[in-house]
Amino acid sequence: MFMRSTAALAALFFVSTAPLALAAEKPTDPQIAHIAYTAGTLDIEAAKLAIEKSKNKEVVDFAKGMERDHEAVNKQALDLVKKLKVTPEDNDTSKALTKAAKEEDAKLAKLKGAAFDKAYIENEVAYHKQVNGALETLLIPSASNAELKDLLETGLKIFRGHQQHAEHVAGMLK
Repeated sequence: MFMRSTAALAALFFVSTAPLALAAEKPTDPQIAHIAYTAGTLDIEAAKLAIEKSKNKEVVDFAKGMERDHEAVNKQALDLVKKLKVTPEDNDTSKALTKAAKEEDAKLAKLKGAAFDKAYIENEVAYHKQVNGALETLLIPSASNAELKDLLETGLKIFRGHQQHAEHVAGMLK
C-alpha cells in the first residue's frame, strides 16, 4: 500500500544523499522546480481519487484541502518559472516520483470503503513526511534563486500542516 511512498522515499533519499557524496550532483533550480511541481501534481491526483472514492467526510475534506492547496502552490510555481523564464527540467527524481505514484494509485483504485480511506491517509502521512524532508534537507538548501527558495519555504510551511492534518485523520480512522 505504500508503494508510492516507498519509491518516492527511495528517489528522494537518493537525491538527498547525492550532495553528500558529490556536490556537483545537487539538483539545479530547473530540476528543483520540476521535482516540487511533480510532487504537488501527484498529490492532487491522489486527492482527486480520494474525493471520488471515499465516503468518509474527514477523508474527503482532507483530500479537498490537498487539491486546493497543491493547486495554489503549483500555480505560484508556474507563475514564478514564467517570470524567471526558466523551463522546469525533468529528472530522475521526478520520473521516479511519477512512476511510484502511478503504482500506488493503481493499488488504491482497487480498494473500497475503510480500507481505501486508511491506505490513502497512511500514504499521505508518509508522502508528506518524505516531501517535507526533501524540501528541508535538499531542495531548499540547493535552490540558488532567492524567489524559488522563498516559494519552497512557503510550501514547506503549508505541507507541514498537511502532514499534521493527515496524522490527525489517520488517528481518527484507527
